[in-house]
Amino acid sequence: MKELNTILAVFAESQHTNEPVFLATVVNVQGSTYRQPGARMLITSSGKMVGTISGGCLENDVLEHTRVSIPDGQAIVVTYDTTADEDIVWGFGLGCNGVVEVLIESLNKDDPRNPLAFINKCFSHHQQGIIATVFAVEGTVNVQVGARLILNLDNNISTNIAESSLTKVLIKDAQTALKNQLSSFHKYQLLSGKISVFIEFIQPPPHLIIFGAGRDAVPVTEFAKALGWQVTIVDCRASEATQERFLIADEVILTRREILHQQICVNEHTIAVVMTHNYLDDLEILKVLLPSPALYLGCLGSKQRTARLMMDLQKESGEYTPQELQKLSAPVGMDIGADTPEAIALSIMAEIQALLTNRHGGFLKDCTEPIHPRNQVQEIKIEQSEPIFMEQ
Repeated sequence: MKELNTILAVFAESQHTNEPVFLATVVNVQGSTYRQPGARMLITSSGKMVGTISGGCLENDVLEHTRVSIPDGQAIVVTYDTTADEDIVWGFGLGCNGVVEVLIESLNKDDPRNPLAFINKCFSHHQQGIIATVFAVEGTVNVQVGARLILNLDNNISTNIAESSLTKVLIKDAQTALKNQLSSFHKYQLLSGKISVFIEFIQPPPHLIIFGAGRDAVPVTEFAKALGWQVTIVDCRASEATQERFLIADEVILTRREILHQQICVNEHTIAVVMTHNYLDDLEILKVLLPSPALYLGCLGSKQRTARLMMDLQKESGEYTPQELQKLSAPVGMDIGADTPEAIALSIMAEIQALLTNRHGGFLKDCTEPIHPRNQVQEIKIEQSEPIFMEQ
């Protein structure tokens, strides 16, 4: 996420200088690869590269393609096949034994389907969205590689795909991807050919709210910002020194536990970690957070302390539902033998990362399945063409 934030910042700078920029996006992979679909790299006309699409072996070749392969501004897809036993075919020394397809395009800042402009809008408004990108065309279909359909949370659609029968089906698949919050791959069979589309789910950076402003909250903040997350610090001691201690945080809220519920906004995307080291503060904070729709709720402290908190909460606030009680992860973090503030922060962030990616943690060497799920392509036959009208 931090990498993408950096790409967005450099793209914003290029808009002020009018420097031509190019975007390379991994749109499809097969086998073992270093980066997954959706990985991006921004290239400026001066040769500056931001972001990665591999372990560092493909970037220079992509740079050359921006200089010699797309002078007319048309998007291209370059395929890097490293499945051969000997990689002398490419000479890159990839060692990944996979196939990577990379879409390379020139960015037009005035194009409403500019992917970076749309991603920036999603991030700024903390909204989800869909970018559906054509990355392969077979036959005589009137659709170009790099054509897109963009769908936001308000169901507003923007597309430059002229084939109306394809657009109609693609809208439905994009809406399904947005509802399921999952990226997907589709191959559409038309009478005149086939079109492959990467439907990418865009998710804003996670919002981490840390309740507590002690020194052990600093490395948690630093790790979260290193990942590109949005971080809010809530200090129920209302200490002015907190502002200075957490300069890298996006927001610092100085409050008291009695009025906490009036000053914070928690939604289904919120990640909350309670680490105040004050029992009464924790009690009031959990009263607010347990019934909330927060995605994750962790609390620092021993099992005995947590059991006492839950018992007092039940006494003071009545019965909590099993779903509310199961939401609390306490003691917070993964078992990595952490005993310093930095190691504890790493433990906390590892647990949250596992939750966000629907993983259980553990050693990769013990995995019996691929680390990343293989692309499942849905093949769809479009029977007929029906007219559809929309704003281009």
